[in-house]
Amino acid sequence: MFTTNASRGLPRHRSRHVAERYSRWAMRSVIGLMVLALLWLVMAFYLHGQWVFALLFLVLGTSLGVVFSRRSLMSHRYIFPAVAGLGVFVIFPLVYTVGISFSNYSSDNLLSQERVRAQLTAQSYQAEGAAFSYSLYQQDELVRLYLESDAPAGDNDRLLSAAINLTNSEVRRAPTQAVDGPPEGEPLPMRAAIQARDALQALRLQTPGGTELRMAGLRQFAPMIDRYEIRDNGSLYDQQEGKVLTPDNDIGFFVTENGERITPGWPVNVGFTNYSKIFTDPDIRGPFMQIFVWTFVFAGLTVLFTLAVGFVLASLLQWDQLKGKAVYRTLLILPYAVPAFISILIFKGMFNQHFGEMNMILEALFGISPEWFTDPWLARTMLLIVNTWLGYPYMLLLCMGLIQSIPGDLYEASAVDGGGPITNLMKITLPLIIKPLTPLLIAAFAFNFNNFVLIALLTGGSPDILGASTPAGTTDLLVSYTYRIAFQDAGQNFGLAAAIATLIFLLVVGMSVVNLRLSKVKV
Repeated sequence: MFTTNASRGLPRHRSRHVAERYSRWAMRSVIGLMVLALLWLVMAFYLHGQWVFALLFLVLGTSLGVVFSRRSLMSHRYIFPAVAGLGVFVIFPLVYTVGISFSNYSSDNLLSQERVRAQLTAQSYQAEGAAFSYSLYQQDELVRLYLESDAPAGDNDRLLSAAINLTNSEVRRAPTQAVDGPPEGEPLPMRAAIQARDALQALRLQTPGGTELRMAGLRQFAPMIDRYEIRDNGSLYDQQEGKVLTPDNDIGFFVTENGERITPGWPVNVGFTNYSKIFTDPDIRGPFMQIFVWTFVFAGLTVLFTLAVGFVLASLLQWDQLKGKAVYRTLLILPYAVPAFISILIFKGMFNQHFGEMNMILEALFGISPEWFTDPWLARTMLLIVNTWLGYPYMLLLCMGLIQSIPGDLYEASAVDGGGPITNLMKITLPLIIKPLTPLLIAAFAFNFNNFVLIALLTGGSPDILGASTPAGTTDLLVSYTYRIAFQDAGQNFGLAAAIATLIFLLVVGMSVVNLRLSKVKV
């Protein structure tokens, strides 16, 4: 009735050995496929000129193969996914950002020098000479172009091309011959020219006189000449304006003899220029310092206000004679459960200068209608009000937990000595909770230091700082200021934004070190 491995002729230990061997081969196959996939990514990034990302995945693939192929490194296999994720999503972006901060990387300096050269040499201009309107005529499976000069003045005013295949969009040339009129048949409709636009743009028609015609419009061919000619020394000659463009690797642009820059350019190393610009350029230093001070003030006041509200409410909830504490706790913590972006958008509507509930109440009671979004100080006040509402439940939870941990004997002894609520607050409660609360307050300060969501959704940094050469607002924090420089400025100065982001990182690291020191954690 019952069979065993031994009865089948296969010992139990041998069966287990076979299963383990198949398991090892399966694991090796999976690891091999992952390594091959990473190597494919390496080649793909390298062929597209992204050598930094190619190096990243090369290191990742090599380390994956080494760790999972050597038995001596078996203990490292369990920590490898976490270390790999840390390297890909934390360390690499950080190093990449720091690297960009030492370059002039921007929307004007975005491509590599080779791609800039290719983009310039692909430009053409219309030479002097008559343009030709054209029509397409079907000839079996091929097509002929009938061209007619827009300004007839000679024998070659009407041309007919050789039969061509418009399904091929590669650059090719076709001769033309002078004719007296269009060929027989009806021309193809306009949609045929639209469908074959790529092939027509790649077509070069040679007139009997040797002039090359290119597509100059949806319904027109004209004598077109390559604007830039490549010289042996790497410079470009502008055949339209007669200028020589020389590559300047110090600034990342092709420049003319009089120093005029030709866009686009390419990224180059500029050293500490972006960092020095923050503190030396008056148009950047002024707004930056104003935003820098406001960022510290905003984070500090937010922590102070949320702590004050949370501590007072937590103290009230500890009152023995208060009934329905559970209900009050639920209602007071409720703002913490609502997603922040919903609360922010609701407050944005409430503070609307014309239709918001806040101004309706203030106008009814005091006859005033504050301009919350246009006055800098009122906008900052609004931010502090909203952020206090969003942040006090967190402080409430912290203070409730710490107050409940205080022994009741201390308050009883204070009552025997005649101590009142104020004495208990200043002599017992605050001294006992402030030390464990300090690291958490520093963490809250660091969070509000980079509170991008509040600024982006409520004010967008407005009102703007007048005279700033970069997009800067009076309610911007450093993080939102960096975002606007990188993605909202007309120049999109990624290098300058990366420099500011690096400074923010150093500030947050400093605060984290202080936090760890106060927590008595060795660093």
